[in-house]
Amino acid sequence: MPAMYKVRPVHSAGVLPGHLPTCMYPVPNLHRAAGTAAPPLQEEVDPSLQALESRQEEILRRLYELKSAVDGLSKMIQTPDADFDVTNIIQTDEFSPLTANGADLDLMLGKDYGALKDVVINANPSLPPLSLLVIHSLLCERYKILSAVHTHSSVKSVPENLLKCFGEQTKKQPRHEYQLGFTLIWKDVPKPQMKFSIQTMCPIEGEGNIARFLFSLFGQKYNAVTSTLIDSWVDTAIFQLKEGSSKERGAVLRSMNAALAKSSWLVGNELTVADVVAWCALRQTGTANAAPANVQKWMKSCENLAPFSSVMKLLK
Repeated sequence: MPAMYKVRPVHSAGVLPGHLPTCMYPVPNLHRAAGTAAPPLQEEVDPSLQALESRQEEILRRLYELKSAVDGLSKMIQTPDADFDVTNIIQTDEFSPLTANGADLDLMLGKDYGALKDVVINANPSLPPLSLLVIHSLLCERYKILSAVHTHSSVKSVPENLLKCFGEQTKKQPRHEYQLGFTLIWKDVPKPQMKFSIQTMCPIEGEGNIARFLFSLFGQKYNAVTSTLIDSWVDTAIFQLKEGSSKERGAVLRSMNAALAKSSWLVGNELTVADVVAWCALRQTGTANAAPANVQKWMKSCENLAPFSSVMKLLK
């Protein structure tokens, strides 16, 4: 069948034999001007993938900086073993005896001209905070304290011995001649509360926390290890001896017996707030009679001190 029309051949323009059979003939690029090279193809990058890569680089950079800092500290500090006995550190700690001269209350509590520094404590008479009464007696040996006991309207009746827990203040002097005011209010509260600066201070709650604050008024200074052990014993006395189960109390008594085999007091060779809180917890829970030998000896040492023996009368 004859062709309907003829088409002029175009393969004659620059056809090379070596191009066959992969391509029939080269065709010039009609989308660019003659003499210019075609731009290279660029793949599109997913923005989320690019953000993830940047984040990974930032994390690696920060980890490298942290590693450098830790390596620098490791050259300066020698870390002791986990089983390191801190007894030697405690023995060499500098204790200031409680019978020493009074510390400067202005440095510890701030100076307020013309006003007496008042500590106000709310406590429930159904569970009196014995440790605070012991520390109050110890403070009276150091400072001139104006003591007072009141009853809040939320409490119907308070035993007579609790109303006179601070004893009789025979010598009444003008208010400005005292160094510290100590007011105890028997009130229906779930746990003891204390305020030092009535207008600006948030209340400190819990017998252990208040005991720490009051004991700090003696101005004693401890190293980091001793301070940590004291805090640990205070928490143990409150949460395990006083509020824990019988199994927990037994474990604490065994730990106390082991600690008191090495020293006369729970931490070091001087009375601390740990001894006060632990002794009160044992007496208040009635577990003192079942205590091991070292604990019994330690309790007698506490009770030989006048502040402890005065509190013993409240338990009868």
